[in-house]
Amino acid sequence: MVADVASGTSEASGVSGASGAWRTAVALGGGRGVVEGPLHGHHHETYVVPLALDGRGEPNRWKCREPRPGLFWFDRRCFASEEEVVRALAGRVSRVPRVIETGGVTLQRFIEGTTLGASYPFGKAVPGRLVEQIMRVFAELVVIDPAALSARRTCSPQDMPADGETGRFLERLIRFTEDRVYRRHHDEFGGLFAALGVDDVAFKRLRSHVEGLHRRPFGLLHADLHRENLIVDGRGRLWFIDWELAMFGDPLYDLATHVHLMRYPVWQRHRVGEMWARTVEGVRPGAARGWRDDLPLLLDFKRAHSVFTDVIRSALALPTGPAVPAHVLDASLAGSGVKLHRLLRRAAPPLGLTYVPSPEAAAHALKRWLSGR
Repeated sequence: MVADVASGTSEASGVSGASGAWRTAVALGGGRGVVEGPLHGHHHETYVVPLALDGRGEPNRWKCREPRPGLFWFDRRCFASEEEVVRALAGRVSRVPRVIETGGVTLQRFIEGTTLGASYPFGKAVPGRLVEQIMRVFAELVVIDPAALSARRTCSPQDMPADGETGRFLERLIRFTEDRVYRRHHDEFGGLFAALGVDDVAFKRLRSHVEGLHRRPFGLLHADLHRENLIVDGRGRLWFIDWELAMFGDPLYDLATHVHLMRYPVWQRHRVGEMWARTVEGVRPGAARGWRDDLPLLLDFKRAHSVFTDVIRSALALPTGPAVPAHVLDASLAGSGVKLHRLLRRAAPPLGLTYVPSPEAAAHALKRWLSGR
């Protein structure tokens, strides 16, 4: 997801001046020279423009963006817009970006700082003072009631199980992965999944694997809290960005997603789990019920989900075209083969896989898919 880190001017990055986001940013800023971007991010084309709107004497830079066309969305979206969620969270959750409207355009405050991942990359421990700030936000989220949040929800009734129905909540996430990721793209990627040992029966095995979750009262979930969505400002404060995947549901799922994406060292992962349980129980009794038993199951779901999304992403990321040198394609295939082998090995228990291809076999499967595309 989008992190608040810019990648230079649009001219330098080669972004077409015809994009709506670029034209709007230029118009708001009064010229091309003040516009920075696009930001690093997958789903949106985003620019940063300075605007003097509040007279507070601090940097006033704002994000102007639009969705990139033709992209796959691999995660369920439950609110009409991220901006509505962020606006509704003002005063409820610590350090979310401010949202404004000017000239008929909705803008989100650009947080001046660096991503957490820039200073503490995957596998590196996160300082305790920053983990405590993450815990505070978990505590603020778990007490938010759906009726108290003004942002419009767009989930279907089936995707809004009754409070505490954690099993049904997870079932709807599995159904989304099955229908909107695997089956929707089966015509193009079904052969690749089969070559990697993944078939339709994997979802039946996954459902059996994650049965029996404890009931927990629902709260608001960020559902994408990772190192690139956490911005550290100049005063050492964490800001929480990218609320597009927010939803109401099982609070333990938010922890599972966080742990899965953060890749804490093992010792810190255990400590974070203990801190989370104490924190949410202190403000919402029952929110951590059965967490020791259920967290491994939810982590297994996240590993399984990653297989279906990352197989497609890895295939689409391969360099193509007659101008691509053979050694460049071979290197990309080899790297993707290692990645998919690792993903499939970790997801083998929840998906019930009896065959996990070697890195070489996974690379070969990708090459065969590419040649037949």
